[in-house]
Amino acid sequence: MDLLYKKYRKLKEILRSYGTIAIAYSGGVDSTFLLKTAADVLGERVLAVTASAPYVPEREMTETKKFCEANSIRQIIVESNALDSDTFRKNPPNRCYYCKQDLFGKMIAEAGKNGISYVAEGSNMDDTGDYRPGMQAIRELGVKSPLQEAELYKYEIRALSRELGLPTWDKPSFACLASRFVYGESITEEKLGMVDRAEQLLLDLGFRQFRVRLHGKLARIEVLPEEIEHLAASETRVGLYAGMKAIGFDYVTMDLGGYRTGSMNETLEGFPVCKDRPALDKSKVV
Repeated sequence: MDLLYKKYRKLKEILRSYGTIAIAYSGGVDSTFLLKTAADVLGERVLAVTASAPYVPEREMTETKKFCEANSIRQIIVESNALDSDTFRKNPPNRCYYCKQDLFGKMIAEAGKNGISYVAEGSNMDDTGDYRPGMQAIRELGVKSPLQEAELYKYEIRALSRELGLPTWDKPSFACLASRFVYGESITEEKLGMVDRAEQLLLDLGFRQFRVRLHGKLARIEVLPEEIEHLAASETRVGLYAGMKAIGFDYVTMDLGGYRTGSMNETLEGFPVCKDRPALDKSKVV
C-alpha cells in the first residue's frame, strides 16, 4: 500500500505542476478518478471536457453531467462530427488516430478559450501493451497522460477510487461504440444505434462486463468467462435472441473466448496500414 500512496502523491504533484488543466472526461473509471484528483488539487482551475458523439451512449453522457454537478466541477461539452469524416466511416485500423486528432484538437481549443494551459486524458499503465493508434495523436498534440506519468495501473486506480468514495470504482470498462466494429466495416449512425441497444439488453439482463461486436448484421457477444453459462441458459438466451433480432441483427453468436479488450486487434497482423507498428503482443490483450 505504501507504493500505491506514493504513486497517488506523485499524481497530485504532477497535476499541481500544471497550474490549470482540462480533463478529457468520459465518465469511466480512469477519467473520473483523474478528474476528482485534479479537482482536489487545483479546485476551480480544473475543467471537465466531455465529447458528445454518436459513438457515446446517452447514459454515459448523463453520468458525466451528474458527477460534475455533484462535485461542483465546471464541464464543457464538445461536439464530435466523426461521422462527417470519410476516414472514420470507412473504419481503417488506425481510425482512432484520426478521431482522437480531431476530438482532442477541439478540446485543446476549448481549453485555450477558457484560460486553461493543458489538456489531460486518462490512459493508465495497462494501456501501453495493445495497439492504440489514438495514443499517437495524443502525443503529437501534447496532451498529458498523468496516470501513466504516475505509473498507475487499473487495479490501483480502482483501489484509490474506492477509498475516495467514487461511484465508478467498480464500474465495468467501457470504450467508444466504434470499437465494436470489425475493421473495414463501415460505421453509420444506424449501426452505432444497433450496438448501443444490443448492449443495453445485456445491461438489463444483469451482465456487467461485455461487448457486442458487429460483423455486418452478425452480432458477436463477449461476456466474462464465468458468465458464459448464464448467457447460454435457456431463460436468458431465448429472450436475448428475440431482442437482438428485433434490433436488426440477422445472426447472434457467443464468443467462446469470452470478454477481452482489443479483441478486434487480433486480426491485425499483416494489415498494410500497420506494417510499421511494433508486433502485437497478444499476451497483453486482456
